[in-house]
Amino acid sequence: MRASALLALFCGAVCIALSPIWVRVADVGPIASAFWRVALAVPLLWSIAAAVRAPMRAAGARPALLAAAGLAFAGDLAFWHGSIQLTSVANSTLLANLASIFVTLGAWALWREKPRTLFLVGLALALGGVALLVRASVAVSPRALLGDGLGVVTALFYAWYLMTVKRLRDGGLGVVALMAWSTTLTACVLLPVALASGEPLMPASAAGWLKLVGLAWISHAMGQGLIAFALAHLPAAFSAVALLLQPVMAALLAWVLLGEPVGALQLAGGAVVLAGIYLARRASL
Repeated sequence: MRASALLALFCGAVCIALSPIWVRVADVGPIASAFWRVALAVPLLWSIAAAVRAPMRAAGARPALLAAAGLAFAGDLAFWHGSIQLTSVANSTLLANLASIFVTLGAWALWREKPRTLFLVGLALALGGVALLVRASVAVSPRALLGDGLGVVTALFYAWYLMTVKRLRDGGLGVVALMAWSTTLTACVLLPVALASGEPLMPASAAGWLKLVGLAWISHAMGQGLIAFALAHLPAAFSAVALLLQPVMAALLAWVLLGEPVGALQLAGGAVVLAGIYLARRASL
């Protein structure tokens, strides 16, 4: 197991865990921040693609799949950013990570890929953990409960994105090219939605722009790139566990940087959700 891959995995998880922090402190609305997250990353990703001479030929052969990836990722970001503004960072991030469970359920529904018993155990655990998280949110406010609901919707869109990405990767599209294409198309989808939302679209200060650049370059481009590099060099069984670091880091960063506490019921629910996701991922290997 390469030390560089482990370091990349940890750094990537920290970068992505920072994304809800950027969203929470942004000077613009949640959909606007979702747009800038991808729009500001587009020039960087295409520059990297050109620098490494990433092959683009497979992209032109699957325009429908690329469009689906852009639409799915746009839904993922829009709903997740909305969730972050309404509920706790810990809840929104944990619930968004249910995507891996929805991927297996989607494969079962679409392609009759019957899941293993271990997956069903993980699913039951995850649902029990979600119930605890929801109960904790009910005690806070209806606003937090709505945020939890948006977190679950986020997971559905991200599962759709992951299933589409798998088909594109199986078709020969490389990681760099895939990120460049999907990020560009996601920005195209989110721009009219952000304009129609009535949210403030432009930050009012240089500090506001720096927050959005951090979201785009550090959390989106760097975080996703480091994770992709690490997963290519680490055993799948290890990665199934290590990727659970991201929601844990997000909750820790929210506590340190935003002063957002984690209650006992929320902590218990989060632990049960993580255990369920872990078992579900192991069953899918």
